[in-house]
Amino acid sequence: MAKYDTPGKDVAAGEQLELATSSLTPDEQKRTIRRIDVRLVSTLGFLYCVSLMDRNNTGIAMISGMSTDLVMTGSRYSIVVLLFFIPYVLFQPPSTAILRKVGPRLFLSLTTLVWGLATIASGFVKNWSELIPLRLILGACEAGFFPGCAYLLSCWYPRYELQKRNAVFYLIGTTMSAFSGVLALGFSQLDGHGAGPSCGISGWRWIFILQGVLTCVVAGFAYLTVLGFPDAVSHVLGLKLSKRETDFIVARIELDRGDATAERFSLREYMANAYDLKIWGFAALFGLTTVNTYAIAYFLPLILKDGLGFSVAVSQCLIAPPYIAAGVAMYTMAYLSDKYRIRSPFIVFNGCLLLIGLPLLGFATNVGARYFGAFVTTTACNANVPCILTWQANNIRGQWKRALCSATLVGTGGIGGIIGSTVFRSQDAPGYRPGIYAAMIASSLIILITLALDVKFFRANKRAAAGGKIIGGLEGFRYTL
Repeated sequence: MAKYDTPGKDVAAGEQLELATSSLTPDEQKRTIRRIDVRLVSTLGFLYCVSLMDRNNTGIAMISGMSTDLVMTGSRYSIVVLLFFIPYVLFQPPSTAILRKVGPRLFLSLTTLVWGLATIASGFVKNWSELIPLRLILGACEAGFFPGCAYLLSCWYPRYELQKRNAVFYLIGTTMSAFSGVLALGFSQLDGHGAGPSCGISGWRWIFILQGVLTCVVAGFAYLTVLGFPDAVSHVLGLKLSKRETDFIVARIELDRGDATAERFSLREYMANAYDLKIWGFAALFGLTTVNTYAIAYFLPLILKDGLGFSVAVSQCLIAPPYIAAGVAMYTMAYLSDKYRIRSPFIVFNGCLLLIGLPLLGFATNVGARYFGAFVTTTACNANVPCILTWQANNIRGQWKRALCSATLVGTGGIGGIIGSTVFRSQDAPGYRPGIYAAMIASSLIILITLALDVKFFRANKRAAAGGKIIGGLEGFRYTL
């Protein structure tokens, strides 16, 4: 693989990059990018689907009999949900560094296999406390998955082609996982079936067992198909990139932001990136967003059943439509965001939508209005995820710095998950008022922090344009607003 100097430092290097990007005809360039889209984005999206399915299936299992069999009274359910996030947060920073070192294919497939086995084991627990170590294992294994995927995608695409890919990745995962309610309904119909007449297995146990088996199968598929990094890509099943094609991909990134190849790893420099305050601004945005996304994921089944009075079967089926609406909105915003090269206005817009949807979900007396509130809330909080992921990726230069930023971003998202899993409590049904208030506060803070970062970036761009401080060490680089 050819190595290129940072653009702006050397005219010859810039000419070399231009030559690499023009080595393919326009049709060949489109075909190459399309092949990478199909293989990389769709594969990661499918993996994300099983990640969400295994992480969020406790809510569906609860209304399918687990709450009775394991005596999940009081705060026990919230404890089981919450404990997932402790290793999920703690293992984020080292996980992305390990992924960069060992490669995405091995890292993602191995961790997926282990959490699949933990999911299967969840179907055989005898009491609620036995779920705790399995949830801890699940959290540790999933810690590096989402930030690793976000980081990998940012390494393959220029800044203003990224949000559509982030949106499709997230859309595939969330939309397909939304149908996990319907899938779980089918699995739960195996209630009472087992290896023998005296070994009948409860329906909620079948949900864990069969979803875990599916995850293990997907892990094997991932080992055969997941792409590595563009500067060290290896051929995988069904996709073989030529040297001209890989040089073209690397040159596009170099021309866009000058960091297609990873600099030598230094633990001190890696951790020193944490002193950059904008990293924590992005992390706060993501954490506040996940207060809403996790609360909806874990408690929407319970809200539909206990709050809106639907049956178990109807509640499981009604989970999917809000996520389908979220998928449509997500891609529409991503298309417009990439086209006009703006990110923050969409984040603010979604924050405002949340402040409309949450009161409807929590305070309306009409069942139809509350379900519409679920649509608005689910759409807005999920559409903000690719917006925030892309905004931070657009404004962070350097592969190791972006790896740390992805880890802190999603790690703080885990903290948001802890909040989301505790403020919506079973004893607050049917209105779940404390959770609604907490989510509204989080949504208000999203708007305020986004506006503050916008002001910071606007001023920095203005200084750089006037010949002041160079942004990110690259001449001509500007923050995306």
